[in-house]
Order: sequence, then C-alpha cells, then structure tokens
Amino acid sequence: MQNRPTIIAVGRTKFGEHYEKKPERLIEESWLKASEGASIERKDLEACYLSDYFLPITNKLGLEEGFLSELTELHVPMEVTRSFSSALLNACNAIQAGRYNVVLVGGIEKMTDRWDKIRDDLMLLEDPWSYYAGCTPEANHELMLRAYIKRYGITGKNLEKLNIALAQVSVKNHLNAIKNEYAQFHRKITVEHVLNARKSARRPLGLYDFAPISDGATALILASEKVARKFTDKPVNILGSSSATDYLTFPARERMTRFLVSETAMRNALKMAGISLWDIQVVELYDQSTVMEMISLEDLGFCELGRAWMSIHESCQDYRGYYEIDGRKLFVNMNGGLKGDGNPLGATGGAQIFEVFKQLRGEAGERQVESDRELKYGCVLELVGFGTKGYVYILGRD
Repeated sequence: MQNRPTIIAVGRTKFGEHYEKKPERLIEESWLKASEGASIERKDLEACYLSDYFLPITNKLGLEEGFLSELTELHVPMEVTRSFSSALLNACNAIQAGRYNVVLVGGIEKMTDRWDKIRDDLMLLEDPWSYYAGCTPEANHELMLRAYIKRYGITGKNLEKLNIALAQVSVKNHLNAIKNEYAQFHRKITVEHVLNARKSARRPLGLYDFAPISDGATALILASEKVARKFTDKPVNILGSSSATDYLTFPARERMTRFLVSETAMRNALKMAGISLWDIQVVELYDQSTVMEMISLEDLGFCELGRAWMSIHESCQDYRGYYEIDGRKLFVNMNGGLKGDGNPLGATGGAQIFEVFKQLRGEAGERQVESDRELKYGCVLELVGFGTKGYVYILGRD
C-alpha cells in the first residue's frame, strides 16, 4: 500500500452525561490529548474530518465545520460525516491519494441534551416503517434474536444457555469497563441483574442488554507512514479498511440472523491487509446490544454460524479475560464495549480505535491483554443504523 495511513496519536473524553460541557469543549479536550500524545500543533494539520449524528438537532449547531474552524483557528479543508468510521475512511483515502500528510479525525455527540426526544431521532437511523409503526429502537434487536433462535432450532436447555450467554456478554463488558478510566459505567453487574431486568420488562432483552445514551468526544491524528515517523517511534498502521451497505429495512434483507455488511467489509479488509483472520487477537465489536456482539463474532468469521453463543457460554464459566474459540484466544471489547464504555454515536468509533491503538502499543494499563504470542494486529467493527452500514479497520504494528 502506498502512503499507508498511520495513526500517530489518539485522544478522548470520558463518556457519560456532560450537561455542563458544550460540544466544542468536549472535542477540544479530545484534540488536546491527541496533540499532546504526538507533540503536534494545530499548524501541522492539513485537513480535518469530523463526525456527528445529531448536533444540529441536539445543540442547534449547524455547519459544524465552522465551529471546528473557530476551535482550531485554522482555515484548512474540513468535512463532516455521520460516523467516526466514515470520517476516518475519508481521511485514509486522502492520505493514500497523497492529498494530505497530516489529518485530524474527530467525533462528537451530545445525546443527553435531548433526552426526551433522542429515542425518536434514533429510530430515523433504522427503519422508517418501524418508526411509523411505533417501534422502539430496541425492536429490531429482539426480532433478530427471535429469528436466530428459530433458524438454528435452539430450544430447551440450549435456549437457556443462549440467554445466559447474552447476559454474560453484558457482565463481561461491565467488568472490562471498570478498568477503563474513560468509561461511562464503573459498576460490576451479575448474570442475575441482567436476567431480572428482562423479567421486569417482560421481554427477551432488558435494560442491561443495551448500550446507553451518552455524551463524549474522540480524536486521532492520521498521517502518511513516512511523515508519521517524524512524530512517533510507535506508529500504528491502518493495514486494511473497508465498508459495505445493506437495505435500510431490516425485515427486507435476505437473512435476519446476520449482518451482511460486517461479513463483506471484513473479507475485503483482510484481503487489503494481507493477513489471515486468526492473526487478529484483539477486537472491538459494535455491541449496541448483547445480541449484536454475539452476531458479530459470527459475521467476522471467528465463530461458526449459529454457534457463537456456545463459545461465549463456555468461555464465561470461568472468565479469564477472553473468549476461547476452537482453542484460540480472542480478546473482545476490552474497553467495556458500547455497553460499558458508552455510546455517543459520532464518537463511538473513535473510542474503538483508541482502545486497539493503546492495546497494540502496550499502553492499555490494567486492561492490557496478556497473550501467549506477540500482539501485532487488532480489528474494529463499527455499524451504522441496525447493520445498514458497516466499517471494518485492521490495525497493526510493524
């Protein structure tokens, strides 16, 4: 790959409820942390790519490029996209094309400022038919779970194990979040908490099965491989990147038990990176629900179709920090995932990149993975809507 995109620094805020902070203060905080990590100044930036979903709605902030220009006091090209992964993909393309050498990629969201209406806004990202039928943002997750159970004929004790496995996903992610200083939740939960919440809601999935509504910001500095060496001796390269798109209407898709976009993007990213699937040891999955983490293990190829719940259930009986799949260790959502870390939509993908970057550099502190082989490759999956768009990034150290 010519002009290989390289991450030289990352920064982020704590995720949670930031009523007291304006959006510009959050993105400024994440940018400053990234700039300090690479000793880079604003004048070094040649372009900026920013992501957010709802700032014009939640904070009456239009033309976000303008407030970013005021913040950085720069007049370089700036573009706004919906998701962090989209912003990053545009930045990668620009670096590879030789257009820029140093680029800022940022993500910001202030969802709790519109707490009473944000659920309506979220439905617009999924399916207009569901929206007008009065469905909640959680409806498609339950539909997928029901379709999965039916397709793979999961009944009796196996169904009980599946439900416990999904609860274990939530327990595991909360446990990892305790070790993450930036995470929204620092509270240990149990399988019983998850199961009782489902009983209270009288639904297959309950409170602890879903990621929260969050505020926060993330940032990274991307450079061409040659220029990156001037700023850091520990660069992390983007070896593979890909995206794919599927129908907006979930029930209209060919299969309701998987996300085709994840499978397609992963296949293309692996081909671009020139590595095999199990070269990857650490993965950040888009667990908007516990069901999505389970499904994503299958979509990316780590588990056979219809069997991910088995690996989760067996691995979490005596959880040691990883899923064991066919005798291999896979470290998943070490930052707590969306469930424990938080989910400020426009910034979420940046937190996923942040975690893999730190893991590959051996800078993840308490949550640093302890592998029996050198940690060289990591993967990030970000989804937009309910699997309508998918982005996969494969990161690696030389």
